[in-house]
Order: sequence, then structure tokens, then C-alpha cells
Amino acid sequence: MLPDIEPQDVIWEEIMVRKVLILALAVTGTWGVWATATAAPETTQASCVGCHKAVTPALVADWQLSKHAANDVDCAACHGDQHRSAADTAKALIPTPDTCATCHEDRVAQFKRGKHAFAWAAMKAMPTTHALPVAMREGMKGCGGCHKIGLKSEQEVKELKASGAGFGLASCDACHTRHTFSVTEARQPQACQTCHMGFDHPQWEMYSASKHGVRYLLKQAKVLPAETPAPTCQTCHMPEGNHEVRTPWGFLAVRLPLPEEPQWAADQTTILQALGVLDPAGKPTPRLEVVKAAQVARLSAEDFQKEREKLLKVCSQCHSSRFAQEQVQRGDEMIKEADHLLAEAIREVAGLYRDGILAKPSSYAHAFPDLLTFHDAPTPIEQKLFVMHLEHRMRAFQGTFHANPDYALWYGWSELKRDLAEIKAMASELRQAHAATPKR
Repeated sequence: MLPDIEPQDVIWEEIMVRKVLILALAVTGTWGVWATATAAPETTQASCVGCHKAVTPALVADWQLSKHAANDVDCAACHGDQHRSAADTAKALIPTPDTCATCHEDRVAQFKRGKHAFAWAAMKAMPTTHALPVAMREGMKGCGGCHKIGLKSEQEVKELKASGAGFGLASCDACHTRHTFSVTEARQPQACQTCHMGFDHPQWEMYSASKHGVRYLLKQAKVLPAETPAPTCQTCHMPEGNHEVRTPWGFLAVRLPLPEEPQWAADQTTILQALGVLDPAGKPTPRLEVVKAAQVARLSAEDFQKEREKLLKVCSQCHSSRFAQEQVQRGDEMIKEADHLLAEAIREVAGLYRDGILAKPSSYAHAFPDLLTFHDAPTPIEQKLFVMHLEHRMRAFQGTFHANPDYALWYGWSELKRDLAEIKAMASELRQAHAATPKR
């Protein structure tokens, strides 16, 4: 542990020493030599800590608690050695995952293959993301606050810095909070809570109220013994610490090839059309390539089965393989049932476009509802459809997979049924109003 150093004492002492040196060097005629040699003093860890203890003391305290400090991984290892005073803070390098890979090569390689690495690309792929306030995107107070975990190109990093968002580039510190970078912290389910909660992905709420979550939280509170088996998010989604983090169905719960059952295949086709990856005729669109690049869906049977088997292996540590198989099949069935309701609602709205009751927006590629416009959907009936898809369908199947009956039923399935009834009523009213409008 470094001794406490008062910055004002250091500064005053330096001033006095410099005055004496300047006087002596001026008398001896060697001032020019000394000035040249000391124009760019080397950065030392002591100087970093001495200054930052006054400017950002909690940051120093975090680092001093870290394994980095215990293993002599100093500030320059991550931030370079060119930042030496308050006048040149722009020279301090902001770490990226490649910085972390210097020591953690395997974990970063796993991360780069996983869904978190594509989070920034997935956010930017949404058709109306650009319409959000800058604070929500580059300012990282909305979507960008969680999706910043994703990898960024050099050009994207430059753009972020130009917009004033010079931080949030490292990805790893989304879970391993800087500057402690604690593995213990990142292994707790609360490490996932900040992002995996709320409107479209309330996994924290589902998990923490499920039997899995309740047992682990009781274990954390020392009500249950430390040896009690109780899964965390990481137990299921990061087995053996694998940073790839994938799920069989992906975020959107759509996949290729389509299901063998004809009705489910038709329903998923309708959903893929509303997601804009298939056109109204069922042909692939350029958006399909974006979805592939962002890896928000499983696009082969092999990919799906690989992730399914990985998950079942984890489940089988506590449950029989038969029980585990039954549970994931229940989740698949819930997706199928939810898809049928959502597809019926999509067809209601698509019929309004087909019959000229709704006019095609100029920003739409086709006269067909676009689920990925989110809250920028142009009509109230499409706003209702967006909520049905992104909030209620998600909760129905996510609640099932996360063993939370209330989310699966009342926050998911029940809301889907109500959404469909409202959308049908709204469509009927729009048709009646259109029919009553005098034709020119």
C-alpha cells in the first residue's frame, strides 16, 4: 500500500527544489542542458497515484483493491505513459478489449465470438436508432448505455470521441467494473442486472423472483449455507467462465431453418416479414444480412442444437436429463403459441396496408408493418403491435425459460391476448372509418 501523499505538499516541495536548481544551474551555465533533459519527465506509478488521489480518490482506491495492483499492473499498462499532467489528459489512452487481451487473450477471444460483442452493431442496425437523442446513443444514457459493451471499429471509436463520448469503449468493464475489475463481482447475478431488466428483457426480474434466483439470493444473505447449489445467470449462460454468452433461440426467438410444423412455419415467416428480413413475398432483404452480422438469431440447425446441448448439460448438473428436456420443450411451445398470436396481429395490420387503409410511410421499404421501428411506428395500431412484440411476446417466452410463472402468464401470455383483441378492434374501426370516407 502506498503512503498517503498530500498533493499540496508535493507541489510546494517541487517549487522550492526547482527554484534552487534554476539558480544553481543559471550560475554554472548549465541551464540549457538540464531544461532539455527534463522537458518530458517519465510517468511513474507514484506520480499517477499522487495526483489522482487528489483528483479522483475513489478511482485510486478501486485500483488499490484490485488484483492489478497486487500484481504490479500499473496505470501505464492500460493507459500508456504519455499523459503526465492535467494539461495533456487527451494523451491518456482509453482501453479497448484488445488492451485487455494483452493478458486475457482467451477470455477476449471468447467474448469476440459471443452476442455481447455484437451489441453495438445490433443497436446501430435498428432502422430508427439514429432518431434517438444523442444522449441515448453516443451519450450512453439509453440504448448505448448497455449496448456499448459491443465491439467498435476504429472509425466508430473516432466518431464517439468526436461526439464527446470518449469513454465506454472497453467492453470488459461493463461487467468487471473499473478500476477494481473484480472477477468476484462479475460472477454475481447483480452484475447482469443493469442491462438485463426492464421493458423488453426483464431477465433480472424473472430470475430474482424464480426459485433459482431466490435460492441464490438467500445464499448471498447467508440464510442458506455457502455450499447450497443455486444457479446464477453465469452458471447457465457462461458455463466454465466461457465469455461467449449465447442462447439457443437468440434475442428475437426466430431461427432458420423454419419449424417443420406448417402453422408455426407460417407464423414465423410472418414475423420475419414484419422484422424486415423477408419482404412481403417471402424473399430475403438486405436487412437479413444485418441480422446475420449482428448474430441476433440462430441461422442454422447446427448453431441452434449446439447451444441447446450446452444449456442442457448445465441443467443436468441439478436435474435429470428428462426433466431438463421437458422444461426447454415447454419454452419452445410457448414461443410457438406466442408466435401464433403475434402473427395474427401482424396480418391484421398488413391487411390495412394491402387494402390502402394505411398509407405506406416514405421510410418503409414495403407497405407492411415494421416491428423494428419500435416507438417510431407511425400509427397507434402499429404502436400497439410494437408493444405486443417487444414487451409481451418477450415476457411470455423469457418468463417460461427463466422459470417465472407470473411473467410467463400475466405479463406475457395474458397481455398478448389483450393486445390481439385491441388490434382487431382498432383495425375494424379503421376499416369502418375508411369505408365512410367519401371517395373522390
